[in-house]
Amino acid sequence: MSAAAATYPYPDAFGADAVPAPHPLLAPVTRLLGTWRGQGRGEYPTLAQDFAYAQEVSFSHDGRPFLHYEARAWIVDAEGNPVRPAARETGWWRLQADGRVEALISQPTGIVEIAAGRAAGDTIELTTGEVALTPTAKQVDATHRRYELTPDGILTFTHAMAAVDQPLQHHLSARLRRIS
Repeated sequence: MSAAAATYPYPDAFGADAVPAPHPLLAPVTRLLGTWRGQGRGEYPTLAQDFAYAQEVSFSHDGRPFLHYEARAWIVDAEGNPVRPAARETGWWRLQADGRVEALISQPTGIVEIAAGRAAGDTIELTTGEVALTPTAKQVDATHRRYELTPDGILTFTHAMAAVDQPLQHHLSARLRRIS
């Protein structure tokens, strides 16, 4: 195989300032394109204590009406230093002409969420329609995610969850700043 045949004709994904231009259906969410980092707090009734975490979220595209989504988190100590990896997930957001968003989000812990919601103004809300679990995954019944861009350029994130026999309730919140 020649070197030319081994290369791909297009980069995998593009951030906020790259070519090709985002697909017109991405218009409600183009301000999300790029990588965001920040810190947050988490809690849940089944956890021994609340926790602080750092988070990085990336949104990219390849010219089609999809966002590639990736999020990573680390438990941090009181000074904000990483203690250990926490959550990690990746997926796709599919944008529709009327502002609807369909999301597929997969986690290495054996959980796959199929969510739907809306992008309206600077807010995106996603609620699970289905959760698929591997045989050894912890029980998760529902989630609700909210992403909001504030006037001062902060991306706020909140996540509610119904899991392990608990009703839907607050689990995570973070404030993220664009780094690229």
